[in-house]
Amino acid sequence: MVSRMFRLETEVDRTRRDLLRSRLLDTNTAASPILRALRGTPAEREAPLHVWAMDPAGELAGGLVGHTWTTWLHVTYLWVDERHRGTGLGTNLLTEAERLAREERGCRRVRLETWDFQAPGFYKKLGYEVACVIEDYPPGLTEFTLTKRLG
Repeated sequence: MVSRMFRLETEVDRTRRDLLRSRLLDTNTAASPILRALRGTPAEREAPLHVWAMDPAGELAGGLVGHTWTTWLHVTYLWVDERHRGTGLGTNLLTEAERLAREERGCRRVRLETWDFQAPGFYKKLGYEVACVIEDYPPGLTEFTLTKRLG
């Protein structure tokens, strides 16, 4: 058996970080016919998708941060200011993001993550289904991954 010595590094400069990301992307793409077919197409690129709401005074009342990739919308954050919760604003923000993803970007599915203390019930009422449950992530909490088919 041949023994080799490797130097492992955890902090690298930007150039090497970008090189590592590029190599990982290239290697994963080469290993998958589906990812190879996406290479160089608009669907390959992630595109940010943001929706925000301003109240009558011009203050930020809520917002949604996510991105689209291939035929998926990934909702990263959905937030409604405490003063405006229960008004339907969260539903409006999510519905608008879904509409934009479907009509303007050709998305057919949505995914998001939420914790048990946040809003899994809210998303279920809007047609989302639980795809994954991770208990004790972080300790004492449960994380849910939910998905939904669009129109």
